[in-house]
Amino acid sequence: MRLTDALRQAAAAGLDRLDAQMLLLLALGRDLNHRAWLLAHDTDPMPDGAATRYAELVRRRLAGEPVAYLAGAKAFFGLHLQVDPRVLVPRPDTETLVQWALDMLAPPPAHPRFLDLGTGSGAIALAVKSQRPDVDVTATDASTDALAVARANAERLGLAVNFHAGSWLQAVPDQHFDVITSNPPYIADGDPHLAALGHEPLGALTSGPDGLDDIRELVTHAPTALAPGGWLLLEHGHDQAATVRALLVQQGFGQVSSRADLAGIERCSGGIWPQKR
Repeated sequence: MRLTDALRQAAAAGLDRLDAQMLLLLALGRDLNHRAWLLAHDTDPMPDGAATRYAELVRRRLAGEPVAYLAGAKAFFGLHLQVDPRVLVPRPDTETLVQWALDMLAPPPAHPRFLDLGTGSGAIALAVKSQRPDVDVTATDASTDALAVARANAERLGLAVNFHAGSWLQAVPDQHFDVITSNPPYIADGDPHLAALGHEPLGALTSGPDGLDDIRELVTHAPTALAPGGWLLLEHGHDQAATVRALLVQQGFGQVSSRADLAGIERCSGGIWPQKR
C-alpha cells in the first residue's frame, strides 16, 4: 500500500483530509507540519509498522478523540505545548485573550503582575511569559492533574511561572495583580455541542444552566485581587459577549468592551477596575 492509498482509505472511512494527513505524519514519525512532504512522497510504500499505527490512529480519531491528544501536543501562540485528556486542548480563539493581556501590560506597571485563573495546560500563562519575561506570572487551577501538565510544560519550555492549586481566587489569597485573565467553563449544562467534546474534561467545559456560573463568580470576586487600574479579561461563548459586558458594568468595571477572534466573533470581554471608588 502506498501513502496515497492510506489517505484514500481514511477519507473513505469519513476522516477529514487534514486530519488524515496529520495522523499519517504522526504514524510515520514525522513532524506534523510536513504536509508538503506527503505530497512529494505520496507514491512511497507504507511501512508495515506505520500502517498498523495509522489504522489505530484513524480508528481513535473517528471515535472523536482530538488530534492533539493523539499527538500529545498542540501549538499555541508559537509554543509547543504537551496536552493529554487531563486538560482541554488549547484553541486558536484563545490567542485573542493572550494578545489582549499583552496589550494591557504595555506600557507596563513598575512591577507587572499577571494572573491566569483555570490555566489548564498553562497555555495563556506560558504565552504571556514567553512574550514578556519581565512580568511576574502566576497561574492557578482547581485540578491537580491539570497543574501537573502545566508545570511540565513550563519546565520543558524554561518559563518561570508561579503555580497554585485551588478554586479560582481562593488559590491566591491576599495577592493583587495588574491583569487577570481566565478562559473558564462557559458551556451550558446539557448543551448539544458537548457530545462532540466527550474526550475532554467535562469540568473544564460546563458551568451551570446558562454556562455563566463561573464567569459570574469571577466578575464578582476579581476586584479583591486587582490592583487599582487593573484589568479583568475573560473568554466566553460565541453568543455571551453582551451578557458578560453587562455583568462587568453592573459590578463597577470601566472601559468595558469585547474583542473578536479571527472569525470575527466576539470571543473575549473585559474591563478595568477603577483606581478610585
